Amino acid sequence: MVVWTVANQKGGVGKTTTTIALAGLLAEQGHRVLLVDTDPHASLSYYFGIESEDLELSVYDLFMQAANKEQIMQSMCPSSYENIDILPATMGLATLDRSLGNKGGMGLVLKKALQAIKNEYDYVLIDCPPVLGVLMVNALAASDRIIVPVQTEFLALKGLDRMMKTLDIMQGQQPSAFKYTIVPTMFDKRTKASILTYQKLLRAYGEAVWTAVIPIDTNFRNASNAQKVPSDFAPKSRGILAYRDLLTYLVNLTTQSK
Repeated sequence: MVVWTVANQKGGVGKTTTTIALAGLLAEQGHRVLLVDTDPHASLSYYFGIESEDLELSVYDLFMQAANKEQIMQSMCPSSYENIDILPATMGLATLDRSLGNKGGMGLVLKKALQAIKNEYDYVLIDCPPVLGVLMVNALAASDRIIVPVQTEFLALKGLDRMMKTLDIMQGQQPSAFKYTIVPTMFDKRTKASILTYQKLLRAYGEAVWTAVIPIDTNFRNASNAQKVPSDFAPKSRGILAYRDLLTYLVNLTTQSK
């Protein structure tokens, strides 16, 4: 089972879109995919029509009690796609830092839970909240690779700087080096700002940056309104073609690192 965490300490950069787009493409290839929503706003859960406040079990329960495999599987919600399940979020997640922040051993809860179900899925994609706390720490610790979407505009670079500092801080607590890929998103070739930001990303982060881009594409918004994964809604759109290239790139990196 391969675990990818999609994270950035800035909102609105395409984290949830990236998570869902990659999941749809993986499922299309026949892979069993689990999406884990760790954002209290539950955007990923709502995307698939899951009313998080009506749920009996969610990611929240993994943190509140030691769950076995059966209990974890009971927390899953199926999607309308055969190969995609969701471990949904609830607003209760917003209270975890206050209630568990000082409790020892809480940084590996999600990693241990995923280990218990490792034979059930081929890929796990974790959608992170844009703040550093118990949830992001868990998502980063559980990942085989961190995908960092960055909107190609100058303010988004500040969020990326914070994200890189977070990885540096957490690195000392990890048994191996974080593997991460920075993904330029919402690229608009018509604007000088997008082009300059992309060039700055390449200069500052070098080989850590995927050398292509995810362009602005209204089909992402329309797919969300239709509650469909983008590759199902608009399989030949420019945005999905870019995500197909990104998936190939990420899979190759995963294969090389094994």
